[in-house]
Amino acid sequence: MAILEGIQIQNFRSLRNVTLGKTFDNDADVLPRLMAVIGANGSGKSSLMDALGFIGDCLQEGVQSACDKPHRGGLERVRTQGVDEPIKFEIRYRQNSDARPISYSLHIDSDKHGRAVVAYERLRQRRKGQSSGQPHSFLQIENGVGTAWAGESSAQAEGNRHDPVRMSDRQVLGIATLGTLADHPRISAFREFLSGWYLSYFVPQLARTQPMSGAEAHLDRTGENLAKYLQFISREHPAGFQQMLDRIAKKIPGILKISPVVAPDRRLLLAFHAAGYDEPFFQQYMSDVTLNRLTYELLMEDPDPAPLVGIEEPENGLHHQLLADLAREFKDFAKKSKGPQVLITTHAPNFVDALTPNEVWILDKGQDGFSQLTRAADIKGIRELFNEGIPLGSLWFSDHFGIGNP
Repeated sequence: MAILEGIQIQNFRSLRNVTLGKTFDNDADVLPRLMAVIGANGSGKSSLMDALGFIGDCLQEGVQSACDKPHRGGLERVRTQGVDEPIKFEIRYRQNSDARPISYSLHIDSDKHGRAVVAYERLRQRRKGQSSGQPHSFLQIENGVGTAWAGESSAQAEGNRHDPVRMSDRQVLGIATLGTLADHPRISAFREFLSGWYLSYFVPQLARTQPMSGAEAHLDRTGENLAKYLQFISREHPAGFQQMLDRIAKKIPGILKISPVVAPDRRLLLAFHAAGYDEPFFQQYMSDVTLNRLTYELLMEDPDPAPLVGIEEPENGLHHQLLADLAREFKDFAKKSKGPQVLITTHAPNFVDALTPNEVWILDKGQDGFSQLTRAADIKGIRELFNEGIPLGSLWFSDHFGIGNP
């Protein structure tokens, strides 16, 4: 499973310049399998999550469409206020544990007409045994013109040749175009990694809908295809489907059993057998909290999960005594042999109690109004207090971090 080792975000809303983990030019630790970002309201947690979604939208739809999403409102509302520099991302990832890390740079600016365009793009990697100096570029494009390495394909006779690249549409990422070609396997692998990121924006009301019969291999971001995802799992893994539902039922308070029911029109419905009731309830009548928990449990049961899963505030509606257990479930999910990395934003100290200083970052607004990102392990004295047995959420609640509270 490919892993994100670090990301730097510049000039994206309040994120003037923040770095999470290790990037090409710093010596920080690589990101763990599970990461939690905490902080006060308005500190930039939603902007951080949206920055990840923005990158994926740029890849799938182009940079102008990504900026024009209704919740973004165009390039000048996305770009940090008062800044004329491009929006910049630096992503460092490793295809597997044995591979050398690869770094991807993306700069987005405006053209003379004010439209969002790709100003700079580069995918690079140091050669084997190289610890310094200029890395090798698989792709480098500036203002629509650049080169792509021609030595990736075994069919190429000249392994060190770089072919010229000219983009006909500067709103499209180079990795989106070249990543579909077999001659560029490293670009293709990175494109697949980036396009596979899953960010949850679960909407309980949408999860209650019952579309026509059909099957889809993964949950979508809002949970609207919940019924179709269940149908896919029941069809592809019939022997383990009920066992999966039994495991999930044990984790949802008040639920004794979950059983599948096939409707006359072949749609698959879930019947929830609740304590104290003779008749079951179907999913369209369940509470937001139950559907929320069901979605997270289904996400963690996915046999082919996304490489990176992002979830905003999974504690919403849950009793505080259940949060540490949920955090441990996410940690176990991330540790699976085919498990993803998991990035979570949270306001809940009880959730953070289950985590370590290496897994928690604090977002805080500086005096200049820009967000600052600090790992808990890098705050003086926190690691020592944690090692003495004081849970991390308790340290946050009692303001031992010195940041992250209103």
